[in-house]
Amino acid sequence: MDTGTHIVMGVAIGGLATLDPAVQHDPALFTTVLAGTIIGSHAPDFDTLLKLRNNAVYIRHHRGATHSIPAVLMWGVLIASILHMIVPGVNFWHLWAWTALAVVIHVLVDIPNAYGTQAYRPFSNKWVAYGFINTFDPYIFLLHIGGIVAWLLGANPGYTFLIVYAVIALYYVKRYMDKREIVRKIKDFYPNTKQIATSPTIKQNRWRVAITTTDYFYVGTVKDGHIEIVDQFEKVPLPDDKLFHVAVQDKNIAAFLSFSPVYRWEVNEYDYYTEIRFIDLRYRSNERYPFVAVVQIDRNKQILTSYTGWIFSEQKLQNKLEIGENPV
Repeated sequence: MDTGTHIVMGVAIGGLATLDPAVQHDPALFTTVLAGTIIGSHAPDFDTLLKLRNNAVYIRHHRGATHSIPAVLMWGVLIASILHMIVPGVNFWHLWAWTALAVVIHVLVDIPNAYGTQAYRPFSNKWVAYGFINTFDPYIFLLHIGGIVAWLLGANPGYTFLIVYAVIALYYVKRYMDKREIVRKIKDFYPNTKQIATSPTIKQNRWRVAITTTDYFYVGTVKDGHIEIVDQFEKVPLPDDKLFHVAVQDKNIAAFLSFSPVYRWEVNEYDYYTEIRFIDLRYRSNERYPFVAVVQIDRNKQILTSYTGWIFSEQKLQNKLEIGENPV
């Protein structure tokens, strides 16, 4: 989920903690638990700092190790221990339990996104992206805001957020069933389907889909249950030649390939270099595929420049690459 939703979830879990008699009757413990749940609800995303290094490192590792099973266990202990050092008089075990719950919920709500997470590490490095909840879901966010406002107006926070999370749980079931119906329709139409990547949009009735069959990739939209295919690409394996061997060794290309399960590639020849583009098919928006990886290789099979990330115009991509079609 997005940062804002994770933060309001931390506040909500702090409100739920008031159902714990130890928290309810100890103002110092409540304050410390609230701090723990807010920090814990965001802690796995501290790896966002990796973006300060470069996109390749960020793409390869964001929602990776920090969302793994060992990290989930570690975050709760670490945050609770630091807070307990600051406020040593509070009950450590109650502080740890609620902080750990916030961390666990953070990872659990990331799994249904289309972006995905490596939550099953160390047992599997596979990216898990069930694709039935948008990264920012206005309904989930506003339900939390409503609960927080009710709390500020005097409502019992524990029972208020029990109701909020009961509604959200039903909402998750509903969205999961929506996805199942879309997948069923696609498989009925394309019996040779190998993989379906679904990406819900901010609008309830609209989804993006990327379909992998035996021979083709299909990109489409779903609106009110109606599936429309907007692009079709032949499924072509990467060539087994020196140019591509060089390309896949580049850090930006390697990061893209480690993350993207559905992509196509294209080669463009220029006077002084060859450009290879890898294009993720899951995130089509405004008739563009904004998540790409690009490498430019000269005639001596040396990498000139490369880039991976979200790009919404060709000019911005060229600015990132810092090279034109006719370099000196």
